[in-house]
Amino acid sequence: MDLILCHTTADFDALGAAVGLTRLLSGSKIVLTGGSHPPVRNFLALHRDEYPLIERRSVNPEKIRSLTVVDTQQRDRLGKAAEWLDLPNLKEIIVYDHHLGQESDIPATRSHISSVGATTTLIVEQLQQQHISLTPAEATVMALGIHVDTGSLTFDQSTPRDALALAWLMQQGASLSVISTYRDPGLSFQLQQLLTEALENLEYLCLRGYTVAWVTLKTEAFVPGLSSLASELVELTEIDALLLANEYLGKGDSSLSVIGRSQIPKTNLNRLFQLLGGGGHSQAASLNLRGVDSQLILKQLLDGVKAQIPHPPTARDLMSSPVRTILPETTIAEAQRILLRYGHSGLSVVDTQGQLVGIISRRDIDIALHHGFSHAPVKGYMTINLKTITPDTTLPQIESLMVTYDIGRLPVLENEQLVGLVTRTDVLRELHQERDENGEGGEEERQKSNINLPQLQNKLAPQLWQLLTIASQEAEKWGWHLYLVGGAVRDLLLAEASGTLMIKDIDLVVDGFHKSADVGAGVELAKALQQLYPAARLEIHGAFQTAALLWHKDPELDSLWVDIATARTEFYPYPAANPEVEASSIRQDLYRRDFTINALALRLTIPRAGELLDFFGGLLDLQAKQIRVLHANSFIEDPTRIYRGVRFAVRFGFQIEPQTEEFIRYAINSGVYDRTAQENSRTPALQTRLKTELKHILEAAYWKSALQLLDNLGALQCIHPTLKLDVEVLRQLRLLERCLRRFDLQPTLIHWEMRLEALIAHLAPQYRAKVAKNLQLQEDGIKRLQNLASAQTDMMESLPKCQSPSQVVQLLRKYDLPMLILIAVQSPRSLRHQIWEYLTVLVNVQPLLNGNDLKKLGYKPGPQYRQILDDVVAATLDGVIKDRIEAEEFLAKHYPH
Repeated sequence: MDLILCHTTADFDALGAAVGLTRLLSGSKIVLTGGSHPPVRNFLALHRDEYPLIERRSVNPEKIRSLTVVDTQQRDRLGKAAEWLDLPNLKEIIVYDHHLGQESDIPATRSHISSVGATTTLIVEQLQQQHISLTPAEATVMALGIHVDTGSLTFDQSTPRDALALAWLMQQGASLSVISTYRDPGLSFQLQQLLTEALENLEYLCLRGYTVAWVTLKTEAFVPGLSSLASELVELTEIDALLLANEYLGKGDSSLSVIGRSQIPKTNLNRLFQLLGGGGHSQAASLNLRGVDSQLILKQLLDGVKAQIPHPPTARDLMSSPVRTILPETTIAEAQRILLRYGHSGLSVVDTQGQLVGIISRRDIDIALHHGFSHAPVKGYMTINLKTITPDTTLPQIESLMVTYDIGRLPVLENEQLVGLVTRTDVLRELHQERDENGEGGEEERQKSNINLPQLQNKLAPQLWQLLTIASQEAEKWGWHLYLVGGAVRDLLLAEASGTLMIKDIDLVVDGFHKSADVGAGVELAKALQQLYPAARLEIHGAFQTAALLWHKDPELDSLWVDIATARTEFYPYPAANPEVEASSIRQDLYRRDFTINALALRLTIPRAGELLDFFGGLLDLQAKQIRVLHANSFIEDPTRIYRGVRFAVRFGFQIEPQTEEFIRYAINSGVYDRTAQENSRTPALQTRLKTELKHILEAAYWKSALQLLDNLGALQCIHPTLKLDVEVLRQLRLLERCLRRFDLQPTLIHWEMRLEALIAHLAPQYRAKVAKNLQLQEDGIKRLQNLASAQTDMMESLPKCQSPSQVVQLLRKYDLPMLILIAVQSPRSLRHQIWEYLTVLVNVQPLLNGNDLKKLGYKPGPQYRQILDDVVAATLDGVIKDRIEAEEFLAKHYPH
């Protein structure tokens, strides 16, 4: 006999899952181990015969072969049927549940536990996989299970998997009329009486903008359906959290049931109730206890809820700062130019004393321009009746103001000075993040999106953790926020769960404008850290408001580079230029970055230390393993981002997101880089910054794959319009690698530069030196590429005429090793073999005599020594002399004395 066990007081999810399992486990029977919810009881009164239900008392334990438990992992929720778990004749115990994080005391041989809204969803997915169809009665009760446990897909723990499961059940014939009847059956007469009593005795507490209520109801016996009563109370009173206790006389002693409900972000009733032996979801949980002090238990739960209530974000946490402002006399045309430059949707208007006098929106400006008033001052079009807030205004208060007055942006004033701006987008983003963090589903995903400082400490090398801790403490002294940003955060998210990640390049951003408008915040912090780390060299770049601390072969930090910047925004005056930067907020600082996976920030300072800022979906892109650009014009403004995108894609094994690839191809095919280079004498993104990206690519192990991807995108045109990675270039690069391995073992050459020179050497001779100069290669590299064509011609003409090895040496020794390698990779096989022989054999031939030998033989020291020894080497190369005796005879004949 194969049995499926529902927990005591079975709900629709337990029943629906059990019914579905009877189709998966042919011949199995369902046992309700101890009562059911009133709606389930009423439903079964009409539909019991549709399902294979049997009474517990009719079961012969000796005939039980397997047990399958649904919707619980606790044996005490199986009533007396829990005794069957210990039967020696059991072959299998299977558990299906959707409550994560619970410690199970059921000795399961197999478990199916997943973060979905209802256990029934798990069963539906298996039925679909096995192509098993259902009767309408089976589909109906299973659909009821999902509807009730997910609030018809409105509860936070609902997932797309639940929605797909419901859709399939509807296809199987689930009755919507039956579902609507039993999903919300209303309260029984007893529950209606208790509702009146609860409303009269409900106690309230307001904390951090949220209302928590609690009540204890005393009855003579257990009251089924208290969960429906709790839901009704929450709906009627609009409270944010409720603890509903029912104290009644059990078997011989008093018993207590507590139902918990919470709509407060970041609270987790499941975790709280588990401490007392209960459980459930983050928003809904329950427990049953015997022989306890009900008021003591209620107080413990209430204290737990209060401790979980988060401090609501304030305007100081949400606002963008500093605020872009203009004077009332600013023209409409100039205001439009500023909006275009910074991508804002509105501007704050202040007087000469810095007092806020109005706000003008993009819509206001567009209307003025439409009517031909581009030269009119903005004071004639700005809004002057303003609602303002302070830095301490909470998120609920901000949300209320925006909804009540239909306001899209609220200025933040402190001491009558404008210190920030909170927009509707800021509020929506924060509310969305709160919903994500409070959701029951996607546990693994939430852990990844909520890196905390202990996790950071476990992943980083201890000395780096100490450095970041000290940096955050220094920032806190000034009242600044400090963030770890960019690649370091990305690498932490991609790193294993534990280890000692030693990041060599760290970017820190100081966002200090909520307390101070000092644009040099990053520089000040760097100076303070340099006092604590005197071994570090301090570099300050005033134009970009950044500073860097550099260690060189430090015993603890090795060659670490820490960039510390003040949060800033940037604007490119023309494509491929250096950006113009201005102090701004952390949001604007992340907005200016290249790809979503690099636009992540981890806050290091309190409060909210460990908070991960992800405004552009970087976490999702990391999980999807894709490179996605932040802005459509990103590659137009900075072509080096194409090379960075390719580098990240190949390094991490990611794909370039399709639209991002379209943006790349559009930027390249538009011809904007050629036009920019012709119109501007300086194009750093096509010069120094492009060279830096080429260095990163060509010195990495994956350089070949990166070049192939760049060529596929047409991006090698950024080096020169005619450069393509054809078969001949690939052949030459392979030959180059053989030469470097064979002739530069030390190494003495810079291999990435040789790879770049080989690429440039493939261009027509008239372009080589110009491209080398544009990329600001070293002077010897520029000269080498400039002279490569003539050297090649000389060698092609002269080398075949050499009649002896000594003539070959005399011809080739005037060229350095890099030049010989470049010529070799571009030459025919016969010529290449001669160069190869020269480098492997002939160049290593040494004279049989040296200067001391000449002195002993009576030759007077002087310039002639060089000529004598060269002739000896030549004779040795040509086989004229083979040993010392023949060498001395050679001297006596050709240099008598």
